[in-house]
Amino acid sequence: MRGLLLAVLLLASSSAGAQEFPNKAVRIVVPWPPSGTVDITARTHAPPFGEALGQQIIVENKAGAGGRIGTEAVVKSAADGYTLLLGSSGTITSGPAVFKNLTFDPLKDLVPIGPIQSVPIVLTVAPKTHAATYQDFVELTKHGQVSVASAGSGSSNHLAIELLMRMADLKLLHVPYKGSGPALTDLLGSQVDSMMDQLTASIGHIREGRIRPLAISSHSRSPLLPNVPTFEELGVAGYEATTFTGIFAPAGTPQAVVARLSASLRKAMSGEAVREKYRSMGVDVMDMATPDFAAFVRADGEKWRRVAREGNIVVE
Repeated sequence: MRGLLLAVLLLASSSAGAQEFPNKAVRIVVPWPPSGTVDITARTHAPPFGEALGQQIIVENKAGAGGRIGTEAVVKSAADGYTLLLGSSGTITSGPAVFKNLTFDPLKDLVPIGPIQSVPIVLTVAPKTHAATYQDFVELTKHGQVSVASAGSGSSNHLAIELLMRMADLKLLHVPYKGSGPALTDLLGSQVDSMMDQLTASIGHIREGRIRPLAISSHSRSPLLPNVPTFEELGVAGYEATTFTGIFAPAGTPQAVVARLSASLRKAMSGEAVREKYRSMGVDVMDMATPDFAAFVRADGEKWRRVAREGNIVVE
C-alpha cells in the first residue's frame, strides 16, 4: 500500500511540474556559429515562439565539430523542456549517417518536438560551363569529366550529389570544400563546373545572374525560382533532397511538456509575418504534429544512412 501511495504521489508531482511548465526562460541551443541559416532560423523564431509559450526564449550558439558539440550538450541536459536544440539535417539525420565516432544517437537520445522549415538544394553551373539546361548538363557528363562542388565531405549537399548520381545514372567528380563560401567562390570563378548547395546560400548569386540554376531538389518548384524545374519534372523519378530544421528536446522529456512545446511552436509558425520572413529566405515552412515529425525524421535518417552506406561515405 505504501509503495502504491508513493507511486501516486510521484506521478502527481510529475504531472504538476509539467502543468507548471514553463516557469522560467527556455534556452534553444544552436550548434552552429552565428549568422548561418540555422542561427537565423532560431533568432527569427524565438520571439513568436516565446510569446506563444509565455516565456522568454534565449538563443545560445554552441558551435564546433560539425554541430556535434552543441547537440551533445543538449543530449546531456536535464529532460525538463528548458534546454532545447535547434536541430537540422546536418546534426540529426544526414550528418550522423556519415560520422564515424558519435558518442550519442540523435534519433534515440533526442525527442522531436516539431519542424520549422525545409530548404531545397539547387544544382547550379559556373559562368563558363556550357549548359543552359539540365539536359545540356547531362550531355556534358557523357563527353568528359564534370566537376561538382559541395560544402564538404559528408555534408547534406554531398549526400544529395551521391543520391543524384545513383538515381540519374550520372558520373560526376565530387569536389568537397570547407563550407559553401569557398565553394561558391570557385564556382563563380569557374574553377569548378557545377555545385549542389542550399538555395538560401545560392539565391543571391542566382538573382544577380552570376551562376545559372538548372534544377531544384524539392518536391515542388520554389516560389523564388518558378522557372527552375524540379529533378522529378526532369525525369529523375522520386528524387528529393531537402534539408530541415526543427526543435528537439532530450529524451525522457515529459509528454505533457512535449505537447506544450509542440502546440506553442505550431502557433508561432502560423503567423504570416514569420512565414513571409522564411519565404523571403528561400525556405519552405513546415507544419507537422509531433508524431508526424518524428516519423519524418526517422525516414530521413534511414534514407541518408542508406546513401552513405552505398557510397561508402565516412567522416572521421
